[in-house]
Amino acid sequence: MANIRRYDPFEDLFSDFFKGYLVRPVGGDEAAAVAPRVKLEVSEEDKAYKVHAELPGVKKDDIHIEIDGDQVAISAEVKQEKEEKEGEKVIRSERSYGMASRSFTLADEVDQDKVQARYSDGVLELTMPKKTGASRKEIPIS
Repeated sequence: MANIRRYDPFEDLFSDFFKGYLVRPVGGDEAAAVAPRVKLEVSEEDKAYKVHAELPGVKKDDIHIEIDGDQVAISAEVKQEKEEKEGEKVIRSERSYGMASRSFTLADEVDQDKVQARYSDGVLELTMPKKTGASRKEIPIS
């Protein structure tokens, strides 16, 4: 009988409404703020695939692209370091790291030797030509 409680319709409504209000999660927001946000668009043309990936705040050297046949993987790492000093004395020092990765499978294999990658102003553009001789053929059913 200890589990019986009086029903209060406002208790459930307001407890969910104010849940987390004025309460800051520990480590959750800082980690999410450091992880790079990746917006990825893949388009297909007759002879190539084009990838447009937005990677704000990521340096060119921290982006890694791997292609294996029709599998493509893009990963990026962000490192932020802040240090506040008063004269020679360090008041605060912060270091944070984050990583994001996206992988996807294409319908055709990619010619890895002819892939072109450009990165400018936080935008990665990949041009991945389709491998010749790896064309798809629809088989009619009799």
